[in-house]
Amino acid sequence: MKFTIERANLLKTLSHVQSIVEKRNTIPVLSNVRIEALGDGISFKATDMDTEITEITDAKIAETGATTAPAHMLYDIVRKLSDGSQVELTFPDEKGQLTISSGRSKFSLSTIGVEDFPVISGDKLPTSFVMAKDELKDVIDRTQFAVSTEETRYYLNGLYIHAKKEGASSVLRVVATDGHRLACVETPLPQGAEDLKGVIIPRKTITEIRKLLDDNSVENVTVEISENKVRFSFADVTLTSKLIDGTYPDYERVIPTDNDKNLELNVKELASAVDRVSVVAERTRAIKVITNTNKVTIITSSPDLGSASEDLEAKYENESLEIGYNFRYLLDILSEIKGESVRISFADGSSPSVIHDTSDANAIYVLMPMRV
Repeated sequence: MKFTIERANLLKTLSHVQSIVEKRNTIPVLSNVRIEALGDGISFKATDMDTEITEITDAKIAETGATTAPAHMLYDIVRKLSDGSQVELTFPDEKGQLTISSGRSKFSLSTIGVEDFPVISGDKLPTSFVMAKDELKDVIDRTQFAVSTEETRYYLNGLYIHAKKEGASSVLRVVATDGHRLACVETPLPQGAEDLKGVIIPRKTITEIRKLLDDNSVENVTVEISENKVRFSFADVTLTSKLIDGTYPDYERVIPTDNDKNLELNVKELASAVDRVSVVAERTRAIKVITNTNKVTIITSSPDLGSASEDLEAKYENESLEIGYNFRYLLDILSEIKGESVRISFADGSSPSVIHDTSDANAIYVLMPMRV
């Protein structure tokens, strides 16, 4: 195997594949990236046994062949080479190692044979549909923040995606919750996803696909799903992942339907006020929202640091109530409101609040109250 590639192209590809590779591995080959010179490009593949990425990039190929080399070390080497340089990779050299040459720099890395490299992709996945890249990015951004990081409830460690019948039409619904807040976003159901049962796509997979979407100028993404795998394909990138094997809770039961007290106000003003008041709430993360006729007060206090409050104009015509929130959770939701105003619906001060973007009926958020 011998080829020459532009440093920028190599660095971009390696940045994608090395992020899949775990820093510490008990299986040595899982620390490596599989490099194969094909007739029409160079294939780079990495896996952690749950997720696999393959990316093909252009190069001047002198000899075909394949090997595996340490992913993070190779990435660090290329990252420190000169901008605009050409990089030559050769395998095997006289010592049976992978040689990286660029200008006056030369490196030799130990390799592991490709026959030891595991493959989790390859099988056909029955459900297949196409989503616009911007649409996929949008549903991820508006839900990803609510994915749980608590490993004991592993079934919440991902995005729950399924087809949902809404009246005469159907939608693709994406849900995330960590037990403290819930995000539920709908988008038109793509052709081919009509029979999509609920699947849970792992947090790591969602994080990686979101980064890849930012680094590519494609317009559409092909999504393939089976009972235990999901695959995203676009341009020269393919990301395959196992799904979380678990039952997602009945999230619709925790979305209140009888919250009849509505508070409506400018989302930027509310977010700014919460952000300012939160300076005093850094330790407790607790703020209190007090509603009055056409006014809302955001307050917090700390025995060690002091107190803070701010009044805001708002549309509110019900009896006054007080409700506590974790300010970080509230700010996470407010950051995904696209319109100018937000509507928060209450039943009382101790029940979950429902948060709507007044300009978009396709997203709904639920925030659990906090004792203050």
